[in-house]
Amino acid sequence: MSSFEQFGLDSRILSAIARMGYREPTPIQAQAIPVVMRGGDVMGAAQTGTGKTAGYGLPLLERILPKANTSASPARHPVRALILTPTRELADQVNENLVKYAADVPLRVGVVYGGVDIRPQADMLRRGIEVLTATPGRLLDHVESRAVNLSQVEVVVLDEADRMLDMGFLPDISRILKLLPANRQSLLFSATFSPEIKRLAKNFLRDNPAIIEVARENSTADTVTQELFSVSERDKTDVLIDMLKTRGPEGGPLTQVLVFVNAKITCRRLARTLERVGINADAIHGDKTQEERQAALEGFKSGAIHVLVATDVAARGLDIKELPFVINYDVPYSAEDYVHRIGRTGRAGSKGVASMLATESDARLVEAIEKLTKQSFTAIPLSPMPRSRRPSRRGTPAERIDTPEDEKLARERARAYVPPSQRLRDPIFDMPYIEHTNRTGEKAGQQAPAYLERREKKRPLAALLGGFPIARSRDA
Repeated sequence: MSSFEQFGLDSRILSAIARMGYREPTPIQAQAIPVVMRGGDVMGAAQTGTGKTAGYGLPLLERILPKANTSASPARHPVRALILTPTRELADQVNENLVKYAADVPLRVGVVYGGVDIRPQADMLRRGIEVLTATPGRLLDHVESRAVNLSQVEVVVLDEADRMLDMGFLPDISRILKLLPANRQSLLFSATFSPEIKRLAKNFLRDNPAIIEVARENSTADTVTQELFSVSERDKTDVLIDMLKTRGPEGGPLTQVLVFVNAKITCRRLARTLERVGINADAIHGDKTQEERQAALEGFKSGAIHVLVATDVAARGLDIKELPFVINYDVPYSAEDYVHRIGRTGRAGSKGVASMLATESDARLVEAIEKLTKQSFTAIPLSPMPRSRRPSRRGTPAERIDTPEDEKLARERARAYVPPSQRLRDPIFDMPYIEHTNRTGEKAGQQAPAYLERREKKRPLAALLGGFPIARSRDA
């Protein structure tokens, strides 16, 4: 197919995608759209950034369009298409595209995910919606509160199906699928499909699903130049700073780069470190609220933030046009995550660079990536620039930036520190002399002063209910 008109899509859908700049379908779209429009189940694998959302979104809208109506009754707008995603960012990204695709047709499109107030979402669902994008946990919350009914779903999509079907999401996915009609169309799309996921996915698909693989399995895009740098653990942060300050146009700083790490604490610390050396950076990770995550993404997309340090919450669903650079500060624990991380660059035919910093302890992780992507890296040794040759803003040599390992060692030394005045002290001989006195304060063999005798004068015991006797005046 050389044009979208050849698919037989409704003219209103065609006009919407024409405004978005869609001209020719990508390979995954050319193969998936006809199968989805015929009503068949699909397991589709394609590289990230190749248009999988349109590959299922456009025919999905076409299939339920005959049942669209302009009635104000919620009963006339049941959920007919359900898209499930593993992350909030991907859910929001998919919904944005579907809203644009359906801009000219009377279909209601919406999204629900966690991390935000559930009440506006419940109000939207109760008013009726035909195309719903959701994360599994928040969708089940709405099901339990009876804000949504899934008994009329005709098409269900599992986007990033490899992550959706892993052990973390499988129980929720199973519960949701049991709420759907048995006679439904099921679509699974992802950039990576392991043999285990393929076997597991067959439990959710009808017999003989269409398997569409437009590229070599688990391969990376040809538009992405991949680099592997061998660094020491101590120098990794300094090497990253050098790259961010010198690999931009004409040897200047990079102005839009996504840096991936494995842990939330590393994400926070690294972003603060970059800010201290004058690099405009922010962080996005699971501990941030949805509003904070959305603000960071919007700032990064607009160019207000030059470097976005992120965990794998941004590895899927983050679509930034012409993102030039992705750096893996940490080698991902999962080889599949590497494919998704570097897929944030080199999208829709654009060129991109993906660099990875690896230490000696990362050797097995790198081997797993090479095995999955069927390629071999040539590691390039890289050391940080001398501090004296990298001037700061004021023209003086920049201070060395401590790595997290340096900070940990400093904390351990601080806890073990003993002031000089307390070193080599004997607690018995250093104890000050305490003069023994009797109960009334007199030293042994001496008579207590008169004022102590008056203070220690015995008082009669109080009666159980009467209290102490009232003192009488001398005139009484």
